[in-house]
Amino acid sequence: MSFAALDALDWPQFEPGTVWLVGAGPGAPGLLSLMGYRGLQEADVVIYDALVSEKLLDLAQPAAERIYAGKRGGKPSPKQADISLRLVELAQAGKRVLRLKGGDPFVFGRGAEEVLALVAHDIRFRIVPGISAGIGGLAYAGIPVTHRDTNQAVVFLTGHDETGDVPAAVDWAAVANAAPVIVMYMAVKHLKSIAERLIAAGRSPADRVAVVCNAALPNQLVVDGTLGDVERIEQLIAPPAIVVVGAVTALREDFDWYVGALRENGLG
Repeated sequence: MSFAALDALDWPQFEPGTVWLVGAGPGAPGLLSLMGYRGLQEADVVIYDALVSEKLLDLAQPAAERIYAGKRGGKPSPKQADISLRLVELAQAGKRVLRLKGGDPFVFGRGAEEVLALVAHDIRFRIVPGISAGIGGLAYAGIPVTHRDTNQAVVFLTGHDETGDVPAAVDWAAVANAAPVIVMYMAVKHLKSIAERLIAAGRSPADRVAVVCNAALPNQLVVDGTLGDVERIEQLIAPPAIVVVGAVTALREDFDWYVGALRENGLG
């Protein structure tokens, strides 16, 4: 089936006065879902995050208004309450509003907070899941989050809380022992401190670590190391990045597929 034939399918209506929260995936624009693509074709307004590709924005209808709502650590950023209110106001004005978020809206993406605001104002909405960077981004680095010979459980966590500090609510002793594999979002700033907490809770300093920067993009960088040498790793990395701890990172030696000419395709 060609993409042109997709237009004939029975797509759900993107009605005026509604909001679609769409996950853009981990980086490569080709990883956007078909439902997300359809929403971009019909939206009157696209409110997008910092990590959303320009190539994805180009899929929106030419008349669509584009509003930047990106949040980057350490830089001036819109307040979440203001973003949520903007969604409400645009929907109340009768617009088809598409909120385009990196990864998946409900995986450390503040999507739930935005939905709560929509619910409070009786705004109808649709959730269009996206490929989370903690799964899809690692796949582009040749790292499966599970393998039956290494782990039957995975822990996903964020490396900072709303204050910007290491999450105080995380039980690091429990996390360290809960699963062989730990995947961390937004952990670059506090990587050394987190590694110290995990080691103090029982993880070995020799546990493998991989950091994937700019996942699923042509400039993707992967740095390998151990929990005990994260100070060296910190000198080589920069956000956006996903951190994974565990033996699955060793599979990258055979699974590292996103190399060479494969990176020349801008869609991923």
